[in-house]
Amino acid sequence: MKELSLKYIVKEPKNYSENTTLLLLLHGYGSNEQDLFSFAQELDENLLIVSAQAPLELGFNSYAWYTINFNTSQGGNFSDIPEAIKAREKIAVFINELQQLYHIQPSKTILLGFSQGTILSYSIALNYPEKVQKVIALSGYINEKLLPENIKNNDYQKLDFFISHGTVDQVIPISWAEKAPSFLQNLGIKTIFKTYPIGHGVSPPNFFDFKEWLEERI
Repeated sequence: MKELSLKYIVKEPKNYSENTTLLLLLHGYGSNEQDLFSFAQELDENLLIVSAQAPLELGFNSYAWYTINFNTSQGGNFSDIPEAIKAREKIAVFINELQQLYHIQPSKTILLGFSQGTILSYSIALNYPEKVQKVIALSGYINEKLLPENIKNNDYQKLDFFISHGTVDQVIPISWAEKAPSFLQNLGIKTIFKTYPIGHGVSPPNFFDFKEWLEERI
């Protein structure tokens, strides 16, 4: 495994072709690259699946993309925005490295994020729509502090989102997630939004729904 700018694990496709699709997994706060990688064995065997490890170490096998200040009472402003921007740029570079290493086109690059990984997936796609064109956004929300200033002027016609959230999510309220579909649709972005009667996680029906969405696009 070639050393790139982020640590990662990979499941290579059974067969490579010029149409090979890259699925990049971005885990949530306090997790690690093994978490979402558990999906890999259940997904299409010809996907190139890469799971990245966030750079900030919180403890043994526990990592974050940026700091969350849990003792604040500022509503949605508890994220360390400079760190989040730095993480976004690290991931953007990492995407470039993967595309060059494995000869993957942006049209064949899909992000799958969970929670903090979803927040950054939104930010990457909306800041760099030329790098990635499909996003599976699980249990996250759009942080407006991570959006480009000229968002109304950007061309997002190739973007495509699958968004899901638990109706009883105790970590990220569903009301935060519910803002995303109309926000994206107002930018001309294709969007599917689904909810499930769960907390902060991915239920089997949620998994099978995004798996079906994914299979229709690879």
